[in-house]
Amino acid sequence: MLRWALIFFVISLVAGFFGFSGVSAASARIAKILFVIAIVIFVVFLVLALIAGEAVL
Repeated sequence: MLRWALIFFVISLVAGFFGFSGVSAASARIAKILFVIAIVIFVVFLVLALIAGEAVL
């Protein structure tokens, strides 16, 4: 997920450099959404791991 966010971020930078502001804005928005989804998934798995760790003890 973070790999795709990074890919869209690079696309946004390249498109912005060449003056394609619409493509740049769209790919930056997609990159932000993917980054937030990745962070939410990480937090959910972190909480699940902490809960599972306490259950074993």
